[in-house]
Amino acid sequence: MPHCRNKAMTLTIHPNDNVCVELNGTPEIPAGHKIALRDIHKGENIIKYGFPIGQATEDIPQGTWVHSHNMATNLSETLTYTYEPQLTEPPQRTPETFLGYPRADGRVGIRNEIWIINTVGCVNETAARLAREASALYGDRVDGIFTFRHPYGCSQLGEDHDNTRRILADLVHHPNAAGVLVLSLGCENNTPASFRELVGPVDPERVRFLTTQEVDDEIDEGLKILDELTALAARDQRRPCSASQLVIGLKCGGSDGFSGITANPLIGQVSDLLAAQGGTTVLTEVPEMFGAETILMSHCKNEAVFDKTVSLINDFKDYFTSHGQVVYENPSPGNKAGGITTLEEKSLGCTQKGGRSTVQDVLRYGEQVRHRGLNLLQGPGNDIVACTALASAGCHLILFSTGRGTPLGGPVPTIKVATNSDLARRKPGWIDFDAGRLLEDPDMEKAGDDFFRYILEVASGRSTCNEKNGYREIAIWKDGVTL
Repeated sequence: MPHCRNKAMTLTIHPNDNVCVELNGTPEIPAGHKIALRDIHKGENIIKYGFPIGQATEDIPQGTWVHSHNMATNLSETLTYTYEPQLTEPPQRTPETFLGYPRADGRVGIRNEIWIINTVGCVNETAARLAREASALYGDRVDGIFTFRHPYGCSQLGEDHDNTRRILADLVHHPNAAGVLVLSLGCENNTPASFRELVGPVDPERVRFLTTQEVDDEIDEGLKILDELTALAARDQRRPCSASQLVIGLKCGGSDGFSGITANPLIGQVSDLLAAQGGTTVLTEVPEMFGAETILMSHCKNEAVFDKTVSLINDFKDYFTSHGQVVYENPSPGNKAGGITTLEEKSLGCTQKGGRSTVQDVLRYGEQVRHRGLNLLQGPGNDIVACTALASAGCHLILFSTGRGTPLGGPVPTIKVATNSDLARRKPGWIDFDAGRLLEDPDMEKAGDDFFRYILEVASGRSTCNEKNGYREIAIWKDGVTL
């Protein structure tokens, strides 16, 4: 529980911690930053959340500020791990429902939208014009008509080209899209024929293909198709659906010293609540698991999933070192300004979004969810790349915690959860839910129930800030050569 220090409030998170967190901020120590609870000697571990988050680089007297000037990371390169399971059963919950759109393949959408998916960046502007004009003509039939700009689909090689194709193909199949127009140029590396083969079986009434080089007037042809798609989608109606059918992505961005105290544990509470309903959550941002990966490994349901998690972590470290980068080149300047000093500290806060749920599966980038419950997804920490990967995996919506604030939105509803109430008050056009209330009233169960209820409202049609603002983007992970 919080205790007083010189009339300021501080919070000690775990009884084994040797630092506490400044809540209000003083002229010497900003809010969200760490204070030494006792004398800490040079070389001694700094303990927060009950785990080491780095070591002191000099002697740190009791009551003084602990940050980048007197501590450093303990992280190193790839490691060897042992499977030591610590599994818990999710709490039993009364089955919940939301109003969704049942799809022919057995899945459910939470939006009834039309998506224009570009096979190549050359038709970005054509797609944008089609979305604008179709919205003016037929927009009242559906929840929206959208396209997602990207610069790829041509002049790419190897895994980069494969990643582009996989992500775009996944979006074609997303259940939030009642209909899809796949728009091609015709001469790109991602050829219309090969992409159609990758997409695989579809409902030909719901997924249509248009190659712009093969028609005289691509705008006229595109609008005809969009007229037909919206007319078909207009027949769809919301119906009661089990919460077990929800797939929710877990993401954070612009984290601060309160992220691991309020918003991320709250998201973890909801992740556990959804698991208890038989639903699915997906946690990504692998670099922000470094230093906390053993917690996730202890939650793996069996050794096979544990081995996949070890590969997920060590392969990503190898990815960094193969490019001449150290694995701990994180947190960002904004994270540090908010009170996060090392990657271990950031990771111990970030991974709390997964709650205590059992890890059921590990997905490679571009793979879609196969198992209900908590899944780990290969992907970087970059906000829009991670959000795109989550949507590609099949997430209906994304829970996005932030302490600094961000307006961005992915292709699906992106619920922004403020770590502190000051951000929620200052940025009501960005923030959907205020987790800062937990600093005043630490009733996590009540906050979790309230947040879960809000999520069901969003799944039933309530708009998020990113939707109201029209902020929808994608970005595809790129590693190799561009021709």
